[in-house]
Formats: sequence, structure tokens, C-alpha cells
Amino acid sequence: MSFTAQVKDELSRVEGSCPLCAYAELSAIVRICGTLSYRGPGRYAIRVSTETGAVARTMIKLTHELFGLETPLTVRHSNLHKTRNYLIEIPEQDELEADLVRLGILVPGRGLAEGVPVRLLQRRCCRAAFVRGAFMAGGFVADPRGDFHLEIAVEGETFAQDIIKLISEFGVKARLNRRRGAYAIYLKSFDDVVKMLAGIGAVRSARAIAGVRHVKSLKNDVNRLVNAETANLRRTTHAAGTQMALIDDAERLIGLRQLPPAVREFCELRRENPELSLAELGALASPPTKKSGMYHRLLRLRTLVDEAQKNE
Repeated sequence: MSFTAQVKDELSRVEGSCPLCAYAELSAIVRICGTLSYRGPGRYAIRVSTETGAVARTMIKLTHELFGLETPLTVRHSNLHKTRNYLIEIPEQDELEADLVRLGILVPGRGLAEGVPVRLLQRRCCRAAFVRGAFMAGGFVADPRGDFHLEIAVEGETFAQDIIKLISEFGVKARLNRRRGAYAIYLKSFDDVVKMLAGIGAVRSARAIAGVRHVKSLKNDVNRLVNAETANLRRTTHAAGTQMALIDDAERLIGLRQLPPAVREFCELRRENPELSLAELGALASPPTKKSGMYHRLLRLRTLVDEAQKNE
């Protein structure tokens, strides 16, 4: 089961906080993934197609509970994509037109509504239920272990902008993209996706995403530390190699016994400990010397070698 299907399955089990929440949720589902047929005055039919069993289950449950409508279900299988498609049909029925008006999908005397059904969304819980239905009908959320984002595909710019306003009540800023004649409402921030899913009732999924984000953050921190340590080690190894070559020149041109005691000690410590940094090397000196002190000994050694090369 995909992560999107897991989230929708969780959402299908969420109960609204008031009786109107069910109307708001059903309104969003029908509006987004339903196709309305008109065959004359008062003669309407609806077809809802979805690949998610949780959406089909919720659609049939709410339609029966709220309106008692007939809802024949057909399950089709795709051998090519190895998926199921659920087709729910609501045939012409005497009560259907009034029910569509009740859901805010039809406006009497004006046809299809453009925006969200404001009359159904007076309470905050109902607005959350509408967003829940919108996500179930047209939503997708990527697996948080990969390139993470969430989107809801809808038709109609006014409708899309209205949903973005509803989502903003969760403290989330959604964006809108036009895509092949439709619109995609999308979120890319981990925090925003977690807030929205928690706001519409997918608390378990929101926690799972937060957990994955925490693990990712830990891995990133470890990687940064490892990269920094590797870079430091590479620099230290390169610097030590250069210093060892300089010591070899000093031994050949001058002789280590002829060097000043502090410089000679530096040479001996470096040869014995080629993997250490200057600061670590200074801790082994007698008496212990700071990094700056060891660096001055290195500069003194370089000066002596340069003078010896000139006189060679």
C-alpha cells in the first residue's frame, strides 16, 4: 500500500465533530472526483471514479447515511497497471437534485457552484472536513523517505483558491500550479504537510512523517560531521606530507642535530606522528606548546631550509 493510500485509509475512519462535517466531506469528494450528468430539468446522475478503496468506502457510507441514495459499485481491474478502479454510480433519483443543492454543488437557477459551499463551512470542524474530503478525492502525498511533497488536484481556479484559504487555517501556506487545464494545490515543507494532515485528522500519518524527518535530520547531521572530519583529515594529511618533505630537506641540507632544540623537537614529533594536527602535536611537546607555537617552529624550519638551499 502506498503512503498516500495509508493516509487516505486513516482519513476514511475519521468521524466529524458535528453532524454537518459529513456533508462537507461528501461535498468535496463528489465535487473533485465526481462527474455530473444532466439530462433535463431535475434529471441528474453522478459517476465517481477512484483508485482508492478508502475513498469509495467513504463515498458510499456518507451517501447512504445522509441521503439514502442508491449507489451501485463496480470494481474494475487493470492488468497493465496492476491496480483496481472503483466506479460508483448514483443514477437519476427524485431526491438527487435537492441533495446536490444541499451539498452546495448545485446553485438553484444557476447551475454548478464555482467555489466551496460556504453555507456548509460555518464551523472550523466542517472546514477541516471539507479539506479532508478534498484530499481523499484528489490528494497525493509522497513517501516522506524520498522527495517529499503533498498536492491536491482540482478543477476551477476559484474552487482551488477557496481550498487554499481553508488550508491556511491550519497555519499552512499552500501554493497553486496550473497543470494541463486543471490546478494543483501543493505543499513542499515537512512542517506544513504535518500541520495539514494533523488538522484534517491524519494524526498517525503526521506523526510518522515527523518521525521520518527526525531520522533524516540525524542522518544529515552525522553526514555533515563525517564530511567535516574527512575534510579536516585530508587537510591534515596533506599538511603533514608537506612538513615531512621539509624535514627530509632539513636533514639532508643541515642535519637534524644542527637545528635549534625547539625546531629539532618539532621534526622528531612530526616524524613519529604524521597523522596528528599541529595542535595535537603541540600537546606532545615538552613542555606542551600551543598550535601557534608549533606553527612558529615550522616557519623557523622553513626559513632555515630556504637559507641552506641558497647556500648549497
